[in-house]
Amino acid sequence: MNNSAIADNFSLLAKLMDIHGENPFKTKTYSIAAFNIDKLPVQLNETPRDKLFSIKGIGESVGKKVVEMLDTGKLEVLNEIINKTPAGVIEMLNIKGIGPKKIHMIWKEMEIESIGELLYACNENRLTHFKGFGEKTQINVQDAIEFYLQNQGHFLFAQINEVVFSQIDAYLKKIFSENKVRVTGKYRRQELTIEELEFIVLETIEVIKPKFQTAQPPELLEETETSILYKLKNGLKLRLYFGGTNRAQQLFNTTGSVEFLEAFQKTYRDLNYKGDETDDDAIIFQKAKIQYIPPYLRESAGIIEKAKNNTLPEVIQPGDVKSVIHSHSNWSDGATTIEEMANECIKRGFEYLVISDHSKAAAYANGLTEERIKEQHRYVDGLNSKLMPFKIFKSIECDILNDGTMDYSNNILSTFDLIIASVHSNLKMNEEKAMARLVKAIENPYTTILGHMTGRLLLSRNGYPLDHKKIIDACATNHVVIELNAHPRRLDIDWKWIDYAMQKDVLLSIDPDAHALDGYNDIKYGVMAAQKGGLTKEKNLSSFPLKEFEEFLEKRRKLKGI
Repeated sequence: MNNSAIADNFSLLAKLMDIHGENPFKTKTYSIAAFNIDKLPVQLNETPRDKLFSIKGIGESVGKKVVEMLDTGKLEVLNEIINKTPAGVIEMLNIKGIGPKKIHMIWKEMEIESIGELLYACNENRLTHFKGFGEKTQINVQDAIEFYLQNQGHFLFAQINEVVFSQIDAYLKKIFSENKVRVTGKYRRQELTIEELEFIVLETIEVIKPKFQTAQPPELLEETETSILYKLKNGLKLRLYFGGTNRAQQLFNTTGSVEFLEAFQKTYRDLNYKGDETDDDAIIFQKAKIQYIPPYLRESAGIIEKAKNNTLPEVIQPGDVKSVIHSHSNWSDGATTIEEMANECIKRGFEYLVISDHSKAAAYANGLTEERIKEQHRYVDGLNSKLMPFKIFKSIECDILNDGTMDYSNNILSTFDLIIASVHSNLKMNEEKAMARLVKAIENPYTTILGHMTGRLLLSRNGYPLDHKKIIDACATNHVVIELNAHPRRLDIDWKWIDYAMQKDVLLSIDPDAHALDGYNDIKYGVMAAQKGGLTKEKNLSSFPLKEFEEFLEKRRKLKGI
């Protein structure tokens, strides 16, 4: 059991104890333990037992429970409280805007034990009769429940990619043989979220169905003449296509979006799919006499015209990223030191690191005061002398305040090499206010990069309403780079706006927003999202080699007169 799983158990225990109205002191102990363990730079399962209790934040009570989890893989006190809590009440923890104390009231005072009941109560305007539940809160709870239910069974691409895909792919190849199984659909197109994992299986339905009649069979949802749809135990849907006579055509027809396929079929109405048998759909493009369109670009009709004109972009690849821009150290809410982050960059072959801890408004993240900024800059200067030719750039993720002003004065901002400006608070502004807020921040001469533009969290929170074109236009006018935040839950700016940004000659920057060393791994998901938008390495700031990056910063300073 790793640190993340241990921390999750303590966090859930604390929340459930709050829901049951238990001793708040004990609750806080486990909540703090969860926070500290999640931030530890070493794994507890690799730590000698006699040293566990000397780790900061792990006392006798917490330490014994850590040992229990490491030895047994479970926490008995957590299992006990789960068993005496209705499943629907536990599920309420997934609803944004209602914490454990509100759930306690919903359960004990409103006598509601499921999300469906809670939604019904919202529709009947019942919540407003209870303390702490005004009309606005009720509307927010209702919206959050509807958003949650809408996204049940949906997964982040990263969630599927890192665990589920390899397991299912290996299982299908084992029971049907390797040469009879091909992944297709949204996963092959690198969609940001996945609700169906799709495969082509070169077998008949009579062969496929018995293979799934196991001791714990998945739920059969749908059966058509060309596919069969199962629901797996984790909620993911698995669609298997069968019965195709032309492998290449079947792969092609199940990969592209509806818009792409309709446009292709309309343009190449008389295309003959028969011929050499192959399971590579590249032959379709050869017969059409156009450039091969990679699966991740098969979204829109417009991409076909580019292929016809031989103008498809040479899209960015993971190896094209030369740096880590946007990272958080233990000076704010990161898990490791700046030196450790720099050494990891060197180990991975990156040329430079942009350290960008939180600004002072983010008190929850130990944001840097003006005095601590000076201390950090002295520390970075020392590291740069030590680590040459590798370089650490001084940056800050500066909060954009409600009125669009920055969290520091321009005098302070001028001490940094570059500024990432981001919104972290008051995400529920209407479009007019949100636009005014962002444009004002973009117009600040020290804003170098606009961080995670919409504030969205995939499958959890919609971004605030924006006119994307106007924001991109403002960035073009003010020479501001737009971040493509590579965290799998953000991937913000959305790839659909990358082409417009490139048309307006706006640079993007694929940044991991790393809070720990393994956060660097997220760069690949940023690259995969960028590929869907056709981003080239020339238009990606984090692909600039060190010398070119320094020249970019110097040129921008002269341009802005700062």
